[in-house]
Amino acid sequence: MVHNNTHEGKEKHRTHGWSSEDKGQGGHTEHSDHSDHHELMIQDFRKRFWVSLVLTIPVLLLSPTIHQFIYSVFGFSVPSFAGDIYLLYILSTAIFLYGGLPFLKGIVRELRSKNPGMMTLIAVAITVAYSYSTVVVFWIDGMLLFWELATLIDIMLLGHWMEMRSVMRASTALQELVKLMPSDAHLILSHGEIEDVPVHELKVNNRVLVKPGEKIPVDGVVVDGQSWVNEAMLTGESNLVPKSNGDDVIAGAINEEGSLTIDVKKVGKDSFLSQMLDLVTKAQQNKSRTQNLADRAAFWLTIIALTAGGITFFTWLIVIGTELAFSLERAVTVMVITCPHALGLAIPLVVAVSATIGAKSGLLIRNRTAFESARKVNAVIFDKTGTLTKGEFGVSDVVPFDSNLDIDEILKYAASIESNSEHPIAKGIVSGSKAYYKVSDFSSIPGKGTHGIVNGKDIKVVSPGYIKEKGIQLPDKKIKDIKGQGKTIVFVLFDDYPVGIIGLEDVIRTESKQAVKLLKKMGIKCLMLTGDNAQVAESVADQIGIEEYFAGVLPGEKASRIREVQQRGFTVAMVGDGINDAPALAQADIGIAIGAGTDVAVETADIVLVKNNPLDVLATIRLSRRTYNKMVQNLFWATGYNALAIPLAAGVLYQQGILLSPAAGAVLMSLSTIIVALNARLLSIDNKMKYG
Repeated sequence: MVHNNTHEGKEKHRTHGWSSEDKGQGGHTEHSDHSDHHELMIQDFRKRFWVSLVLTIPVLLLSPTIHQFIYSVFGFSVPSFAGDIYLLYILSTAIFLYGGLPFLKGIVRELRSKNPGMMTLIAVAITVAYSYSTVVVFWIDGMLLFWELATLIDIMLLGHWMEMRSVMRASTALQELVKLMPSDAHLILSHGEIEDVPVHELKVNNRVLVKPGEKIPVDGVVVDGQSWVNEAMLTGESNLVPKSNGDDVIAGAINEEGSLTIDVKKVGKDSFLSQMLDLVTKAQQNKSRTQNLADRAAFWLTIIALTAGGITFFTWLIVIGTELAFSLERAVTVMVITCPHALGLAIPLVVAVSATIGAKSGLLIRNRTAFESARKVNAVIFDKTGTLTKGEFGVSDVVPFDSNLDIDEILKYAASIESNSEHPIAKGIVSGSKAYYKVSDFSSIPGKGTHGIVNGKDIKVVSPGYIKEKGIQLPDKKIKDIKGQGKTIVFVLFDDYPVGIIGLEDVIRTESKQAVKLLKKMGIKCLMLTGDNAQVAESVADQIGIEEYFAGVLPGEKASRIREVQQRGFTVAMVGDGINDAPALAQADIGIAIGAGTDVAVETADIVLVKNNPLDVLATIRLSRRTYNKMVQNLFWATGYNALAIPLAAGVLYQQGILLSPAAGAVLMSLSTIIVALNARLLSIDNKMKYG
């Protein structure tokens, strides 16, 4: 297939004007600083909210409009004192400059990026209210809007604080990639001694020793030793890879058995992990700037506010011919009312409820904008190893060569020997047997298998390499049938005579088939992506019910495969768990990580499935759809009263003696805020009805 390098996707973690698009640009240190900055932002919003709220209390008590409201409702006159209007002005100025500062900075960022949203709407409303009220205090007669200013800032600060607290911190994928590298390596000196040195000091053609169980520190070539290496999290290849003289090895892979001496071939930016880091960085930095629902609503409300205010002012001053002060008062009232207080809570409340529901269901929502977009997903691409499968071996076939031995007996002998080994293949064989014999004289055959004495017999469980090395003859047809399915094969020998073979394959998660079936029922196309060969991919796809798959995909090609599907017109969710999946997770419209996967995959993803259950992909899409519907409902309730308030504030029914007073506007504002809060809570009830 032809790969196109255009980037499509969504912006990573955009929260009403606060952006983290710059993540990773400065490497490990800058990325860590960015995460700290995000924490400081949350603390800053919290502090500004509480300070502004405390200052709002005297602002309300000093506001003439509130005095009128209290008198009309309760018949009680609030006492005033000389200079109270100037004290009101000073307190309101403090709220405007301190509490409103994030929004004033936000409008600058949004206008510079030509992407006006929530920050622009709030900044316009509070600036108009403050500027007009200041003019009223010192120069003209009119209506003070300081109480509107203060309460609007309070609610918007609360909404932003709630929203930022309800989502995960910005991605630290690049920092996690750095952590994967061992910090030290065993350098072999020219006279044969070994010295531990920092990995970054290694040079090409140095030689290093890698002991059993250690991570390989560099990309290189094996010059001495034999072992099995686990590269699953790096390459997606589920089978352990045998390594001996002349074989390439990758930094970050785990050396499972024997010791290896490696000749260093790649260091620094040329290494495999560095290339993966670059792929993740490029995929994340080339996201398109997609606004979330609240920002899109805010954009149009800003247009409406400016347009309606301008039309109101022009109509009263020029067409009707009223005095400047009255025309200005009507225009300002319209512009302030157009920014509904409830809008500040409409979305954050739903986000908070949705995040809580998700967390209880094992869905960790890290990127709200991407989560909103999950409702539009019509193609899900699953990584195979560790996602659709468990990433661990299980016995699939046992073929006896000796008619005197049955399947259970062969497996019992093999499992008895392998119970003494920690090798992943050994664990898979052990898990397939329910009983074991006593073993004596157990030993390992480095890179080739295990050996021991059982019931007086010399039992070996060995690899095809051992059989080839010893020239042992086998019945080819039975072996070819299992090999043709891409399975891993081991041989069981009694006193060096082959008695049978055991086939192993990656164990498929029990939920995978059901998840694919239900997704297809929803009209969502399911695909599979794997570094394994075509035979393995076909076998897994057939068992699960996936009709299209990409096999033998190198780590650097995974993001290209995602783009390829996106270019067909699909909105793509990628589900993966390995380091090699990180670029694809970043490239996809929605990246979903299996929680048991690597930190790199988890930190790159927009949503994390804590329970490692593919069925939760379905739950994610369903929750996204219900959450989005609830957001739309709340935006209707938050802005619905504007349809009535704006024309009345503009004076459309002025000739009939109807003109919206600030007190009436306050009542409508309060009602819409209460409705928004109650409607957000209904999402939790709705979720219990459908899943509880």
